[in-house]
Amino acid sequence: MVNINDQVKKLQSYYSPRIIAEVNNEYVKIAKIKGDKVPWHIHENEDELFYILKGSLVMELESQPCFEMNKGDLFVVPKGLNHKVSSDKECTILLIESKTTLHTGNVISGITKSINNQKNGIKSINQKTRKFNL
Repeated sequence: MVNINDQVKKLQSYYSPRIIAEVNNEYVKIAKIKGDKVPWHIHENEDELFYILKGSLVMELESQPCFEMNKGDLFVVPKGLNHKVSSDKECTILLIESKTTLHTGNVISGITKSINNQKNGIKSINQKTRKFNL
């Protein structure tokens, strides 16, 4: 069992997703966003789910009007759609992404994190019960 609120308290920096669980071929991640450092990027083969835990997030999608997401809002960015996110104030998000999803797509920037870096908080996973030791 994972307590999301406890895991959010452990987030030490912005733009650094932390894997807190896995479901089939998907990772469940949490992250804090503040500012506009996320570059425009595409996930060619994977959808990306955003759920706002705290604060608000501006979602920008190529060739579409941007919109604001607030606590409790959920949105799925379809695969192949160029997008970016930002937030004026601190925003905490939960993400569900395929294990193959690269943090910032094929764009490498100063905030790009590898999957291994996102797993840093995980000591082990009990493969039978799928419980994470964090």
